Amino acid sequence: MKAIDPILDADLDAYVDGELDVARRIQVESYLSDHPAIAAKVMADLSVKGELRLALAGESAFGRPETRDAARRLERGLSYGRIFHSMQRIAAVGILVTAGWVAHNSFGAFSATEVSASVPAPAYVEDAVRAFQTAALRQSMPPQTPATYSADDIRAATAIVMPELPKDWKVADVQIFPSEFGPSVEMAIEQSDGKRLSLFAVRPGAFEVKPVSHLALEKAEAAYWQIGEVAYALIADESGLNLDQAAERLARSLY
Repeated sequence: MKAIDPILDADLDAYVDGELDVARRIQVESYLSDHPAIAAKVMADLSVKGELRLALAGESAFGRPETRDAARRLERGLSYGRIFHSMQRIAAVGILVTAGWVAHNSFGAFSATEVSASVPAPAYVEDAVRAFQTAALRQSMPPQTPATYSADDIRAATAIVMPELPKDWKVADVQIFPSEFGPSVEMAIEQSDGKRLSLFAVRPGAFEVKPVSHLALEKAEAAYWQIGEVAYALIADESGLNLDQAAERLARSLY
């Protein structure tokens, strides 16, 4: 079982202490199987912990007092190290929360107002909306160079297959954005009636097939789906558009 969430030092500490649930423990062991150096360190920690338990459990039966005192000091040192590491993580979270509060007051809240799907929308949908808003800001500036679009070029560069667009859709711009599992593609589209859309494509890191779902966000609407290793989101800032129907048409063109 490969872990999608990154394995942190805290996970390794919890593994040594036996504090992980079964699923996370399997993910950590899979990670260790791919990282022999880290696995050796973890095994050394397990060995030290076992020796400490043995020394402390049998202190009245065997062992010199100096050995038992050293074991106690070492155990306290390991515990203080874990506490210090935890405090570092708490401080980092505090910084992120503060940054989020500043961003909230500077740029406004980003929150979902209505979800018609039965499960929460994937994180990449919010990435798609952010890309859409970035494209809108870019369009408010004078054009720098004419946009060109080639689905074959995008596939060759990013391994992302783009759907076939309706003939009355005009590609206004194409940009490549970074994402957790490789590059993503954000395409600004103009319909024949002048309405704007954004098509976002990204590799979310897992192979799945998901039908079109709908999400209503603040100042935006999204229809999203996934085919194989690539997920897609069609974004608009007008609720009057039938995004779901357009998204299903795009999804069918990928089969």
